[in-house]
Amino acid sequence: MDKIVSPSLLALDFKQMNIQIKRAETSAQWFHYDVMDGVFVDNISFGPGILKQITEITDNFMDVHLMILRPEKYFKQFVESGADGITIHVECFEEVENGIKAIQELHDLGVKAGISLRPSTPIELAIPYLKFVDLVLVMSVEPGFGGQSFIPSMLDRIGEFDELRKLNHYGYKISVDGGINEETGKLAREKGADILVAGSYVFGSEDIEKAVASLL
Repeated sequence: MDKIVSPSLLALDFKQMNIQIKRAETSAQWFHYDVMDGVFVDNISFGPGILKQITEITDNFMDVHLMILRPEKYFKQFVESGADGITIHVECFEEVENGIKAIQELHDLGVKAGISLRPSTPIELAIPYLKFVDLVLVMSVEPGFGGQSFIPSMLDRIGEFDELRKLNHYGYKISVDGGINEETGKLAREKGADILVAGSYVFGSEDIEKAVASLL
């Protein structure tokens, strides 16, 4: 199992953007970029323009998480701005066929495709997509704001996705986002997580490199 750390840029201090990104990328392989529209979640964050600026600073894999309605409208913009992978929410699609079509659109654009779901959303809604995706993002907090506490029951969800992966020989990676620190990261990895997304724990640390290394 690969051990990947994906620092969440939502927690970045933009006054020190260049410095913090360079420190994080000494150990981190990915960066996580949250996009929120104020509708799907009660917060607004970055768009394609900021992503383009960040991808000019780092060559790390850029993992874009679209917490927005009608995400397919924006695929091309984010890919052109430097996204290497894009994760969409299953709740955005009333029909599974439309969600699968969106995943195919991402693959046609040459990027990895992932799905995510809120902690309160039944895992059954994700199952029809699993054979098509490259990544499953388990939200271990309610999406929309950084700095929240890890929801312990999501450990079982990580384990379920790992079992489904093994049982069906699926190729997706499991990523976990929300309340990740050294302790919760270890628990998530024990359940099968490949990728740990951490924002406040990394960029709020006095030693960013050490914080990243503690999650590997």
